[in-house]
Order: sequence, then C-alpha cells, then structure tokens
Amino acid sequence: MATLRELKGRIGSVASSEKITGAMKMISSAKMHKAEGALRRLKPYRSTIESIIANLLSADATFTSPLAEPRDVRNLSIVVLGSDDGLCGAYNVNLAKYLGECIAKQKERFGDAVNIRLIPVGKKMAKAVARFEQQHAGVTISIPQVNSKSDGTDVKTFVDALQADFLANETDAVDVVYMKYISAGRQVATLDRLMPLTADVFTADGINSSARPYIFEPDAQRIFSTVLPMFVLAMTQEVFVENRASEQAARVMAMQAANDNAKKLLDQLRLEYNKLRQQSITTELLDIVGGQVRD
Repeated sequence: MATLRELKGRIGSVASSEKITGAMKMISSAKMHKAEGALRRLKPYRSTIESIIANLLSADATFTSPLAEPRDVRNLSIVVLGSDDGLCGAYNVNLAKYLGECIAKQKERFGDAVNIRLIPVGKKMAKAVARFEQQHAGVTISIPQVNSKSDGTDVKTFVDALQADFLANETDAVDVVYMKYISAGRQVATLDRLMPLTADVFTADGINSSARPYIFEPDAQRIFSTVLPMFVLAMTQEVFVENRASEQAARVMAMQAANDNAKKLLDQLRLEYNKLRQQSITTELLDIVGGQVRD
C-alpha cells in the first residue's frame, strides 16, 4: 500500500500534467483558429480562378494545356500530408491507414505494374509510411523539401517541382492524400487529383452553371495556360492549410482526452489520499485512547 508521502507526490505530478495538457489544448486551439482564418482567406482566391476556368470551358474557343491532358498512368505520385509533431492522437495513423487503402485501389485501377512514388510531408508521416516500401511492390518513397509548417513560398517551390516532373513525363498523375477539415470535431481523410486536371473539377458547386459569355483578352489559350498552374498552386496551398487545421483539431481532442484522464486520475488519488489520511488519524486516536485506558 502506498504511503501518504508517495500519494502526495503522485497527486502533485498528476496535477502538473493536468495543467500542462490544459495549456497545450489552449495553444493548439489558437493555432487551429489561425489555420481556419487562413483557409477562409484562401477560398475566395480559388473560387475566382475556378470561375475563370469555368467561363473558359463554356466558351467556343479551343485551347489545350499539358496539365489538362489525361495519360495512361504507369507512374503515379501520391503526396500524403501528415504532421511533424506528435501528441495529436491517431492522426498520422489514420492517414497512413487510408493511404494503404488508396494504394490498393490505385493498383486495382491501373494494374499491379503501376509504379507509385509516395511523397510524405511531415516527419511523423514519413515514419508512418516507411513500411509501405516493403509491403507493396513498385512503391518507392521520396522525401520532399517541405514540411507540414511550410509557408507559401516553400509550397510554391514544391508545386513547381511536381509540375516539372509531370511535364517531363516522369510521372503521369499526381494525387494528394490529406485530412479535409470539416469542423473542429470532424476531419475526413480525402484523396484529390492535382494533375492532370479534368473538367469535372471546375463544375462542382454550381460554378459552371453561373458562367456567362465573356470576351477574353488576351486570347483564351494564353489565359488558360496561365490560370491552370495558378489553380494547381491554389489547390495545394488550400490542402496544406486544411491539413494544418486538421492536425491542430486532432491535437485539441487528444489534449482534451489527456486532460480528462488526468482529472479522473487526480480525483481517484485524492480520494485514496483522504481515505489513507483518515485511517492514519483514526489509528492515532485509537492509540491515544488505548494508552489513557491502560493508565
């Protein structure tokens, strides 16, 4: 049985843990709200580009772009976004599990001969997907120069490198796996196609139905060739921010669970401490009373 001194030490340790998890929850909550704000600022930019492309697609002009030309997929790149830091529950584990399902589906779709290059963003995600290289034939891992905290400049450099690989036919398609941010309590593992772009990407949410006749200056081909890379960049930036918000939301939930467990354990230790203290006092009183009786 633990002594009063040992219980007091445990109570102090658990109380400190409760304060730490509470503070970390508040910090993660602030970071999550910051990412939410960045996400709200990005959406109008992407929506404007989508509207421009929708109007181009509804026009009678003819135009093409290498970024919009479908290919037979023999080499597939999958960017998977995770976290660089821990203490976010099963966030990276769930993403890695979903990635495994995506790899199986892509091999079924394109054949077992397809070569898949995984590009994990985040140290924790790189560790989580390391096993796929041994588990799946034709799967390789390439560590990029960006991480989950990279700013817009680094993300643009990363996107430019992906586009260069695609235009050089080193990869036939680029997908991205990430945790889509729905709300603070709900995030959904998602796979989106970055390249090549297809027309159905620009017809979602009624964008195409709102398109009106336009006169394009300069010509539609030049506008199309300029806007498509901007759209890929906007998509990628939005994915990075959604991943950041989802990571912090997962960390808030993990810290809340840890804080609740610490409170429960603290209550149990205090109850045990009070029982032991009361037992000690009762024993001392009985000894005193017994001594007086013998006198």
